[in-house]
Amino acid sequence: MPRSTTTLVLATRRSPLALRQAEMTRTALAAMPGAWWKKIELLELSTTGDNRRDWSLAQTGGKGLFTRELEDALLEGRAHLAVHSSKDLPTTLPEGLTLAGFLPRADPRDMLVRREEIKIPQRVATGSPRRRAQAQAWWPDVEWTEIRGNLDTRLKKIAQGEADATFLAAAGLDRLGIKTFLGLVFEKLSIEKMIPAAGQGAIALECRAEDAAQYAPALCAKTARAVFVERAALAALGGGCQLSSAVHLAGNKLHVYHEPKGRAVFAVKNKSVEEATAAAVAAVQAWLKSK
Repeated sequence: MPRSTTTLVLATRRSPLALRQAEMTRTALAAMPGAWWKKIELLELSTTGDNRRDWSLAQTGGKGLFTRELEDALLEGRAHLAVHSSKDLPTTLPEGLTLAGFLPRADPRDMLVRREEIKIPQRVATGSPRRRAQAQAWWPDVEWTEIRGNLDTRLKKIAQGEADATFLAAAGLDRLGIKTFLGLVFEKLSIEKMIPAAGQGAIALECRAEDAAQYAPALCAKTARAVFVERAALAALGGGCQLSSAVHLAGNKLHVYHEPKGRAVFAVKNKSVEEATAAAVAAVQAWLKSK
């Protein structure tokens, strides 16, 4: 897109959470000194995943369902940046696009949300194979069902008794200011109990490869290191956002879950992104080959 104007365009989904994340991005970029843009506009788009709520994500796979239309806007020159939840992004991006970076990461943990009268759920709603596979270790006899919709819709469905409980990302709830909901109990799960999805809690900015460097001053290097390591380790596992794999880098500890291999924790002490990524991939590959 030629810079014939001084307006920066951010492509975003239309959900309340996506729009909140786009506003956070607009604030961060507006504060960047020396930027060529004087105005930042949102390009609101619906994705395949938004439009096909009758689809089972566990059965159809989630790769690209919530990102493709935003990426098309980049490739077609209708937007400069696409704003994503990092955990929605496939590990492989379309040719010509790259990740410019990330806003500072929020709480990456998962939240168990259950009806307050329920102590041990018998029916749990989630569209995430990752969450289901890990939770089956605690609740082997639970009945599983899927749930779709934005955060408010899912909370209402649980409160109305469609299921006893569900899982949500703590970061999404925090960004929308949802701390309580009538009739429901919120319980944050430790990283050790429920390993998050790669990139969970981080807002990713995708752009055309040749434009990436100009956005770096507004973005978080610490978050970039962690998410790039997680994405590389996830690719080594052969996983995506809707598969039963999970990767999270907490400090120098890489927490990994892979069905049916199980759980593991690896030390990743290398400082540079390249060194840390190589170390993480090597550790995961060796683990998968071990008996």
